[in-house]
Amino acid sequence: MIGNIRRHAIRWFAVALIGAGLVSFPAGVAAKDTDVIRTGSCSGASDWKLKAKPDNGRLEVEFEVDQNVNNRTWSVKLKKNGNVFWQGQRTTHAPSGSFSVTKFTGNPAGTDTIVGRAVNPATGEVCQGSLTI
Repeated sequence: MIGNIRRHAIRWFAVALIGAGLVSFPAGVAAKDTDVIRTGSCSGASDWKLKAKPDNGRLEVEFEVDQNVNNRTWSVKLKKNGNVFWQGQRTTHAPSGSFSVTKFTGNPAGTDTIVGRAVNPATGEVCQGSLTI
């Protein structure tokens, strides 16, 4: 009798684990359900952070540069798979001496490579990071 109870409990435990796996990790969804974040140093004293995450069929991309100096203008480009989807200028602000750009781009099926690049024209400093999502 104890053997039957043990086998029955093991079966239910296995079914519960399999069921939880099917509910928690549907095929093709789990890989894009989390933020991808990369950080690094620029060619000078600044640091960068690049983040991307799926959002309602699009990708939300955030690129941040922390220079620790206020009122410095940077030229910024965001690319997806080699194509520019946003470019413009941003100025560092108090209190941290940083700026960030948040933009959306399409998110078709498959893997995408995102690149954020910022250049400080006054100093020539370059910040560039990439990620794959």
